[in-house]
Amino acid sequence: MPGLPMDAALLTPLIQSIDALLPQTQCARCGYPGCEPYAAALAAGTAAINQCPPGGEALIGRLAELLARPTLPLDPRHGSATALELVAIDEEHCIGCTLCIQACPVDAIIGAPKQMHVVLSDACTGCQLCIPPCPVDCIRSVPAPFVWDEERAGRARQRYQARAARLERLARAEGARLGAAAAPHPAGAASRMADDCAAAVPVVPAHAGEVQKRVIIERVLARARSRARPRAAAAGGRTGSVPNASVPNASVPNACEPDQPGDPRPADTNKACAG
Repeated sequence: MPGLPMDAALLTPLIQSIDALLPQTQCARCGYPGCEPYAAALAAGTAAINQCPPGGEALIGRLAELLARPTLPLDPRHGSATALELVAIDEEHCIGCTLCIQACPVDAIIGAPKQMHVVLSDACTGCQLCIPPCPVDCIRSVPAPFVWDEERAGRARQRYQARAARLERLARAEGARLGAAAAPHPAGAASRMADDCAAAVPVVPAHAGEVQKRVIIERVLARARSRARPRAAAAGGRTGSVPNASVPNASVPNACEPDQPGDPRPADTNKACAG
């Protein structure tokens, strides 16, 4: 685990032993984002044993025995030990914003955007982390109809770990997607431009003369170059240079301008324009 002062592999058995004692409410009142991170901090010696209000004095005594530390009173900065309370959502006022779903550490709230949300009371740990994000204050505390025990703590641990694993998978997938979008084209910007041109085949009228055909094609190429410029800039110049990229439409001749010295256009340009 990052940030620990010793090898995480050596701490793992101790972390597991500590985590087995914690209530698994995942309320973050200890100052850590869950029971397992708090267990890791306890194993590393960077957290005190009296930071868990749901565990109360009983937990402090068990942690003191396991870690061979002196007992301490519950730190009031982290709250006080109270009876377990779950949460319920007021169906009439829920707007379906999904903020409570995102806040729940054990996926105990179900619903869809702009649809009413429901709390799975049997899975709720009473962490109450869903209450502050609610923009319409439609979540309230209700007395728990059961006593929190080791069996419920075990199920809460499994749901917490499953959610953490799911969020990690989603984060990796999103990172891979963004990385693929930002990756340079295998053959560079010029090849990207060629792909753009292939995807936008110019439509040339059948009756068009050679000069008109060349003008139409050059305009399509210019549009492709203009699309390639932002991509090349985003890649930090790694994709190579784009011909005439610094001068918009520099390669598009005006077919009806008078001939200039060195003009590569056919000699019958003016005739085509006139006719």
